[in-house]
Amino acid sequence: MHQNDGVSFTSSPLKIPLSQTPAFQLTETRHLAFQLIDSLRNRFNNVKHHSTQFNVSAQSELGVRSSTRRSPLLCFASVSLAAEKQSIGRSPLLYSAFLSLTQPDSTESTQDGHLATAGPFGEERVLVGEVLVRNKDGEELERKDLEMEALNALKACGANSALTAWEVQEDVDRIIDSGYFSSCTPVAVDSRDGIRLVFQVEPNQELRGLVCEGANVLPSKFLENAFRDGHGKVVNLKRLDQVISSINGWYMDRGIFGLVSGVDIFSGGIVRLKVAESEVNDISVRFLDRKTGEPTKGKTKPATILSQLTTKKGQVYSRLQGKRDVDAISAMSLMDVSILPQSAGDAGKVDLIMNVVERPSGRFSAGAGISSGITSDLLSGLFGSFAYSERNLFGKNQKLNVSLERGQIDSTFRINYTDPWIEGNDKQTSRTITVQNSRSSGTLVHGNQHDNSSLSIGRVTAGVEFSRPLRPKWSGTAGLFFQRAGAHDEKKNPLIKDFYGSPLTASGKLYDDMLLAKVECVYPGSGNKGSSMFIINMEQGLPVMPDWLYFNRVNTRVSKSVKLGPARLLLRLSGGHVVGNFPPHEAFAIGGTNSVRGYKEGAVGSGQSYVVGSSEVSLKMLGPVEGVIFADYGHDLWSGPNVPGNPAAARNKRGSGYGYGIGIRLNSPLGLLRLEYAFNDRFAKRLHFAFGNPK
Repeated sequence: MHQNDGVSFTSSPLKIPLSQTPAFQLTETRHLAFQLIDSLRNRFNNVKHHSTQFNVSAQSELGVRSSTRRSPLLCFASVSLAAEKQSIGRSPLLYSAFLSLTQPDSTESTQDGHLATAGPFGEERVLVGEVLVRNKDGEELERKDLEMEALNALKACGANSALTAWEVQEDVDRIIDSGYFSSCTPVAVDSRDGIRLVFQVEPNQELRGLVCEGANVLPSKFLENAFRDGHGKVVNLKRLDQVISSINGWYMDRGIFGLVSGVDIFSGGIVRLKVAESEVNDISVRFLDRKTGEPTKGKTKPATILSQLTTKKGQVYSRLQGKRDVDAISAMSLMDVSILPQSAGDAGKVDLIMNVVERPSGRFSAGAGISSGITSDLLSGLFGSFAYSERNLFGKNQKLNVSLERGQIDSTFRINYTDPWIEGNDKQTSRTITVQNSRSSGTLVHGNQHDNSSLSIGRVTAGVEFSRPLRPKWSGTAGLFFQRAGAHDEKKNPLIKDFYGSPLTASGKLYDDMLLAKVECVYPGSGNKGSSMFIINMEQGLPVMPDWLYFNRVNTRVSKSVKLGPARLLLRLSGGHVVGNFPPHEAFAIGGTNSVRGYKEGAVGSGQSYVVGSSEVSLKMLGPVEGVIFADYGHDLWSGPNVPGNPAAARNKRGSGYGYGIGIRLNSPLGLLRLEYAFNDRFAKRLHFAFGNPK
């Protein structure tokens, strides 16, 4: 084809791979790594798309007018780097054409040696008779679909149209923006019918393979799905831009410090993605003064804090994982903590600084309550309590509790030492050592004596137990305890039998000695209304010595809450069984505030086995006040005679019964207060008052 001697279009294509632009050299300079980390730490600032810009200039001698349009590909490159207050333009990965329209005989004046500026208006137009799309050698494209993509992109250029250089340049940009072509050069050719405008394009290669570098946490399946539709097809850079945005979105949604930092397309259709993921270089603890905010010396051992973290050195840092770590440390109730990511010395890595403000860990407390094991008036069940607790013993989050509860009948002195996380154990296993001396009412099984005096069961217990999470929302506990138990009258004299001649110990001695192995499994649910709860525990008496008791006791509880419009239905079921050489006070007492309401404590039955079911319908009334309607039923499964001495028969306990009634609940600063009025199947009525949810 012969070039037109009067009018010519010339172009100067330029390609700048993304991996060569300064904005993406994330692994080469510490400064840019800081910018990446800083921008991502600020909640991954939204990608800012910059408007298309044109740089227009004119040179009088050559009559040159050019425009460069920045490509929309890889628009994530314009993430604001807050450290420098700068914005980075769109990637110049696509080819841009520099177009000139030259009239040999025309000249434009200049002043003071400066170039005159030409705009889109006032330019001389050139009549074009025909518009074609060809390859870079001037031949027809092998793929007609690509030719149609280029022709469809044209808006100004058409057959028998008068065009300016500006309009031709805009159509060149539109062809490039279609995403199918790596370059476009407009050429004016003289023909018999006038000037023929030929757009010489270079199509992108077909996608034949994908290489991803630096993606340690990005699932390969995600990449496969993202590129599956494009395999074997011509690479569309607009589609590639969308894929890269989806990859960056995957990181953003999971709070992970990572993004695509570079893209290369090699001969043979191989696309290489470079991914920058910020790994944790170091984790340090910095204690701050609560009043001044200045660094200070902390009481807690840094290793104790670090042991709570799931984030480890060498991992790709995740904000969501960091939040879970903060929640885990806050659950210790010892400190307020925040995590501050900062640039590390190595590019692409991050240091985590934990700012810790400690809370007071030791305190004294006092309180009062009402025992649920009282069968007479409420005042006899009142007790007071005093306790001292240290929640950060030795700076290792170890806890020491010394408490005393004292009432007219019940009393407990307890010393607990707990290590919430045994050193060197990676299963979050805790250890609790307990020493306890308690006295509780024995009337649940044996009732009052003939002179209306009460008897109590005294227990001295010492042992150790271990707890650990089993799976999400499940925990398990296992322990070993020595216990000595016996009955006493109101003057603290030991008793072997009650008024009816029923034995009070299993061995026939003043005290029963037993070594108990305990196992418990708990599913607490989500903790909110509507969740389920499941607890099962077992105690096994081990006859290490000939006169030590040998028995097995199993107890289980389950509950489920269901929403019924504005009301809520709560269903509870509990049951248990004991077998072997067990003392009578280890039998299951049925009836009372936390069993079958409408009866005194233990008045329904005392059995070797039992089952109790309960249903409640509660409805919000005013503020923290709820109204409730309930019904309970309990049965000893005809096992009362199997208890040593059959204390239930001597006291005319039928072994089964039900109760129903109404009540109100108040969520107070002291906890849940319950006031319930109940009727039973013997036409008796009873008022129940208690703290906390029914057991």
